[in-house]
Amino acid sequence: MLLLALESSCDETAAAVVKDGRQIRSNLIASQVELHAVYGGVVPELASRRHLEVINPLVEEALSKASVNKAELEGIVVTRGPGLVGALLVGVSFAKAFAYALGIPLIGVHHIEGHILAIQLEQQVDFPFLAAAVSGGHTHLYRVEGIGRYRLLGRTVDDAAGEAFDKVAKMLGLGYPGGPIIDKLAATHDDGGIVFPRPLLKKNTLDFSFSGVKTAVLNYLHRLENPPGEELIGRIACAFQTAVVDVLTQKILRAAEAENLERIVVAGGVACNSGLRQHLSRLTEGSERTVYFPSPVLCADNAAMLAVAGDYYLSRGASSGFDLNAVSSWPLEQVVWG
Repeated sequence: MLLLALESSCDETAAAVVKDGRQIRSNLIASQVELHAVYGGVVPELASRRHLEVINPLVEEALSKASVNKAELEGIVVTRGPGLVGALLVGVSFAKAFAYALGIPLIGVHHIEGHILAIQLEQQVDFPFLAAAVSGGHTHLYRVEGIGRYRLLGRTVDDAAGEAFDKVAKMLGLGYPGGPIIDKLAATHDDGGIVFPRPLLKKNTLDFSFSGVKTAVLNYLHRLENPPGEELIGRIACAFQTAVVDVLTQKILRAAEAENLERIVVAGGVACNSGLRQHLSRLTEGSERTVYFPSPVLCADNAAMLAVAGDYYLSRGASSGFDLNAVSSWPLEQVVWG
């Protein structure tokens, strides 16, 4: 099955052409980072307008790069949610119009489902496995029994990990998006003895909390007599990232042990973090567990990742119909098709 996939849940417009849910023919992303950087975060109204401006030419480019004619498409998969409703509606509306015009089926897929299945575009990871979806909007742990079969094990009770990275970067005057900037600083500095808390780490829960780490950084900055210089900013960034990575890795391994799962998939934007990749890989080295990270382009919001589930559902006769609507909130464990 040859699919067109569309993603517009936040501030990235993405279009991809994927064959049989595994072979990427094209995977294009139109970033809005420069548009939102001046505001220190995503402005929903601006994001929606930019999606409207770029989605049509982006789709045309994706088809051209894949050397695919519109008439060859056999289905369309689009992010239904969760995300910014205005942004989602651009992708959903475009997908419905495109599918109607071509007379082909479409299906709305969960954004996080796309992330945790993205690894299948690069290598086969057998079910069941533990999935850690770590991004700007989510920090969730799932037991994945198969496509469409997910059980929530733990989630953040406040800020997502990526959100905390962005907010701390803003406190330090580092710009947006904050995750890559803090990661780069952490790789070139030590913590200088600065230690930030690890919320919920000692409690018997698989839930996360990152608001306290963020607040600890803010309180540290308030106690300083003078604005921090470059060296101190680097040390704060390192100490903050170390705390977040420590919580993530310990909770991930705790969940894998509790569920007796040997395979671990870490996905979402924060899965690009070099500290997280190195620390988790080091902790699982020589053990019975194997950790998988998608390539950075498949960790970021992209459209190709949606095709894994989209192909699976459409090939089994499931479809959304033209009454499909975007949803800002949609628990992954409530996804039901077929």
